[in-house]
Amino acid sequence: MAGRLTPEREAELYEAVLDLLREVGYDALTMDAVAARTRSSKATLYRQWGSKPELVARALRHNKPVTLAEIDTGSLRGDFQAMVAREDDCQMEKDSALMRGLMRAVHDNPELHKALREVLIEPEITGLDAVLRRAVARGEVSVDNRALPYVVHMLVGAFAARQFIEDRPVDKAFLADYFDAVVLPALGAPG
Repeated sequence: MAGRLTPEREAELYEAVLDLLREVGYDALTMDAVAARTRSSKATLYRQWGSKPELVARALRHNKPVTLAEIDTGSLRGDFQAMVAREDDCQMEKDSALMRGLMRAVHDNPELHKALREVLIEPEITGLDAVLRRAVARGEVSVDNRALPYVVHMLVGAFAARQFIEDRPVDKAFLADYFDAVVLPALGAPG
């Protein structure tokens, strides 16, 4: 990752990458375009990030400064509420559109899939697992609850289904209700 860039410059580069992704999509995004937009050299970009997939994955990760594992309110419902509170409706809508575009690109680009899994998806899954393990340790969720391995699937499904079925992006109100109406009951956790 970028070691010689200031945090401000790194944030500026990441924002430019995300803006370009929103404008042209992953396939049309080039390191030349990122270099031009950020007034940097392609050599610098490759030296700092190694590849377009790595740069894109790091830019997306930068957008999620708080990891799920850091959220610990003392209750599973409180943790879910804190997850929702950390989001912004406008940013969620932008991120959802961006992720839908990237999911199409993942099918044709194994290097992008690998980078997204390592940098973005696995840390979120690990964080969610930590939240769920704490709920089990507190006795809120039974260790043998069959829904535990599927929580991440439920959440991904919520994002995909809302857009597909209702043609509306996920927002904070929807997520909060979804946790209370679907996830917590499936886990047998207090609501």
